[in-house]
Amino acid sequence: MKTTSYFEFAHRTIVKSGSGTHILVPDLIKDLGGTRPVLFADKGITAAGLTKKIKNIFEIVPGIQLAGVFDDIDQDAKSSNINKGIKYFKECNGDSIIAIGGGSVLDTAKAVKWAYSRKINHVEAALTGNLLETSPEAQPLGVPHISIATTAGTGAEVSSIAVVYNELLGVKCNLMNPYLNSDIAILDPDLTVGLPPKVTAFTGMDALTHAVEGYFSNKSTTMSDAFALHAAKLIVNNLKTAVKNGSNVAARAIMLQASTMAITSFQLAMAAIPIHNLAHTLGAKYGIPHGLANAVLMPRVLTHLPQLYLPKIKEFSQAIGVQSDSDDPQVLLAESIAIINNLREEIDLPADFADFNIDPAHIPQLVPAVLADPSALSFRIPEDVIVKVCQDVVGSKVIVN
Repeated sequence: MKTTSYFEFAHRTIVKSGSGTHILVPDLIKDLGGTRPVLFADKGITAAGLTKKIKNIFEIVPGIQLAGVFDDIDQDAKSSNINKGIKYFKECNGDSIIAIGGGSVLDTAKAVKWAYSRKINHVEAALTGNLLETSPEAQPLGVPHISIATTAGTGAEVSSIAVVYNELLGVKCNLMNPYLNSDIAILDPDLTVGLPPKVTAFTGMDALTHAVEGYFSNKSTTMSDAFALHAAKLIVNNLKTAVKNGSNVAARAIMLQASTMAITSFQLAMAAIPIHNLAHTLGAKYGIPHGLANAVLMPRVLTHLPQLYLPKIKEFSQAIGVQSDSDDPQVLLAESIAIINNLREEIDLPADFADFNIDPAHIPQLVPAVLADPSALSFRIPEDVIVKVCQDVVGSKVIVN
């Protein structure tokens, strides 16, 4: 990292954090100019009663009502869900968006906002790979927007990135626009208390991966490093508690805050993201939840791609609690990997993808798929590293000519 090099720092989203903050939503959307908000959620959020919780608040606040509720959203922000969401938003004559849920819901809502402003009805043709919009093309999208995070992992409530699964192409595409993120993000730990332990674990490891890839990126800065290091420290110290004692509101609040910080670092420094590159590819092909994919892949990538991590490992190792008298980067990297592996074990996540029946014979076919993923454009993972990582996660060895 060259401290004299040019970089930008931006955090457009206002963050409102604390127990009970979701009750502010009707007044906040009115303050933003919304008069007919559409609430985006998914079936799980609705079944858990959180959709009704938000609807009930609107029923007691005068002067504004929800125009509709759209909860036809699946894992991975699928293009078909987004297309349906665009249609529904128009049918409701919506003028603003409230999204409650995890990354899939929040990214779907962001993509709907973007497509609506661009007069796009079907996103598959518009999102065929990474799409980066910057000034002067990128302008305010004109749709007041609030995100309510119910998981502590993706950080989608504040990020200006939406990961969209293009079902026609079978690839995950990154949509990036500085106005894509919500105007206001609600971090209310009360809404995360009912989250299943496994989902808490998945999403927490996703947040840790954002911190890792933000910190070790070749485009990291002093500011992105600050967010990444503190986020990593908070996650390592609090994720186990949040998983094992789901009613611990304090731990859940810290995890929400850490997730927001981690994604801030990740998007500010996004360039070399080999863990996400592999997770996108394997997740799309085998239906592996994104957070689980990151949890399994992260220590393997750190092991087989040490040249990316060794130059900055000392400060990171200190942040996550490595106690060592050694200044040898190799030793500090090994001990950092051990801490990450121990955390994964303590929160009861598997060490591999055995449950997804990945045929080791298919590993050679995964290499070009990983290299073709949009995440590979800024950093190409060496082919031998892809093979070694894939061999580790399926627990078998193959010979690649």
